[in-house]
Amino acid sequence: MSVSPVYTAHAFATGGRDGAASIPDRDLTIKLDPPKEMGGKGDGANPEQLFAAGYSACYIGAMKFATSQDKSLGKLPADTRVEAEVGIGPREDGGFGLKVHLKVSMPGLDKAEVERIAEAGHKICPYSNAVKGNVEVTTEVV
Repeated sequence: MSVSPVYTAHAFATGGRDGAASIPDRDLTIKLDPPKEMGGKGDGANPEQLFAAGYSACYIGAMKFATSQDKSLGKLPADTRVEAEVGIGPREDGGFGLKVHLKVSMPGLDKAEVERIAEAGHKICPYSNAVKGNVEVTTEVV
């Protein structure tokens, strides 16, 4: 599958999990530190938190796009919220893997409406497409 990017993001990290991540064109640097559960102090952000934030934002954008393209889905509420839980742990075949649980809230819509929009969003979302077949992703309507 080929992708023709309309935008390419740039970021870099130094020091690994206990270093820093920077987004140079935004003059943004984020201190990184492993969570206490992984032997760190938990004083900074970690890659899983950054992945969770990116996935949440991207998924809302995908659902917004889906509802703009398919009017039968209705309108995405302005106060739509996605909470992403990203877990990391050892894989049975070696190395480490991720597990994602997305909690989707759309005040004013019933569960069936939210599920339809959420499903449409997954078909469009670059994060959902990137992890498909590699990462267990569950979605819960809250």
